[in-house]
Amino acid sequence: MASYPAQPQGAQSAHLAPRFSHQMKNDTLLAAIDLGSNSFRLEIGRLTHGQIHRVEYLKETVRQGNGLDSERLLSDEAMQRGWECLARFAERLSGFKKQQVWAVATQTLREARNRDVFLTRAQQILGFPIEVISGREEARLIYQGVAHLLPQSEDRRLVIDIGGRSTEIILGRRLEASVTESYRVGSVAWSMKYFRNGQLTAGAFERAEIAAKAILDEALSLYPRHAWDVAYGSSGTVGAVGDILSLAGWSKGIINREGLAWLKRCMLRAQNADKLRMEGLKEDRRAVIGGGVSVLMALFDLLDIEVLHVADGALRHGVLYDMLEREGEQEDVRATTVKRLQKNFGVDLAQAERVRRVAMRLLSQTSADMPEHEAHRIGRKLEWAAQLHEMGAMISHSDYHKHGAYILDNSDASGFAVSELHRLSLLVLGHRGKLRKLEVDFDDDAFATQLMCLRLAVILCHARRDPDDQALNLHCSGTPSRQFTLSVPAAWAEKYPQSAHLLNEEVQAWQKTTWHLAVELD
Repeated sequence: MASYPAQPQGAQSAHLAPRFSHQMKNDTLLAAIDLGSNSFRLEIGRLTHGQIHRVEYLKETVRQGNGLDSERLLSDEAMQRGWECLARFAERLSGFKKQQVWAVATQTLREARNRDVFLTRAQQILGFPIEVISGREEARLIYQGVAHLLPQSEDRRLVIDIGGRSTEIILGRRLEASVTESYRVGSVAWSMKYFRNGQLTAGAFERAEIAAKAILDEALSLYPRHAWDVAYGSSGTVGAVGDILSLAGWSKGIINREGLAWLKRCMLRAQNADKLRMEGLKEDRRAVIGGGVSVLMALFDLLDIEVLHVADGALRHGVLYDMLEREGEQEDVRATTVKRLQKNFGVDLAQAERVRRVAMRLLSQTSADMPEHEAHRIGRKLEWAAQLHEMGAMISHSDYHKHGAYILDNSDASGFAVSELHRLSLLVLGHRGKLRKLEVDFDDDAFATQLMCLRLAVILCHARRDPDDQALNLHCSGTPSRQFTLSVPAAWAEKYPQSAHLLNEEVQAWQKTTWHLAVELD
């Protein structure tokens, strides 16, 4: 893998550093894991003087997408294949810290109704969290991976990535993706449906291409030919086709219509994938080449592509870049998304900032003994929840916390994994009202601390003006005592009787959980 700059020229720095700052050190190892529908991949790189250099790349054909039945249930065999692969990855990642590893799962686990069964054991085996990302987030990360490994230019880029069960299409310029979409069509799914038992016939290709075009047809309005200058293809099918064509004498790194037509003729002559013998066709790609090529040909026709350049970058590289952005001095893309949500849903920015400031002050008091990176991670989530806690008020002031939680749980928010959005939704849902009805894991000390700080901040800011909170101190005794103690000067309680009353009600609310809150007058 080529080396690439951690902070490309022209990148904008954050306007405000997070309260709990953390920055990657030189020589840090970073690992990205891509749990795809066809293959699981592990990319390890070393951060050296602002660049990442590949240390190791592992790929295993797991074909989880083959194990998804008509009821969208992942078979035991498919799950076992995934677990065994992750056990091997885990051995290689021995000694890595949590902040050095990011594992993402894509379409198969987006679809699987029993994904939690797989993920629970998978995370235990791997030793690191696995985040299921939305299709649009996958597309954004793919573009990041492709763009960072290309020379900087002003070209408007079209990027396509045909995966096992989904195809991502992106428009962008430089490092910025402007249009991102994901479609449920891919090499594994199409091979299973239209090229059963590996049969490569003219009829199969025709049916597969027509079906792909039916799904991809809406892409015509999003990616018109006049909107882009150069087309790139990433990973999987595109990489396999590019290898075959270059070894057969076609231009290296280029896929054109003539080359695709020649490849299709070769496949039809073979009649079956098992009989297809071509230099550059790897064994793990043989069973899904029919579906992949049919989708690629459909894209060429629909989007009027004449030449597709094979890109070096892929999803896993985008994950590595995003890790640098999240942990470095550049503004996290998630922070930008939060600002966009605030604007779209008419959030009272002054009140959101008050609540954020107070919540973060309370958190700083409870996290003194916490590792810096953990405090940083918890603090960012708390900040975002505070900034968005009133986003549902645009829909209705009554039960606005429920509306806000629903929005977050059903949003395609750039930078956020599905699990991250759900955690934010729970904080927004739980920032007011009864706690006993909140279906959350109160055994999670970090979540309980975030929720306590957010609820107390909302109470202290109830008058929608800056509260006099400097004399208040919050102490936390975690597992097993699970006790929060808020120290309040007696003079403060006399001066602000409504706030004192709301704090006493909050004490009662926490008695319905496994945690307790005590308010002590100094």
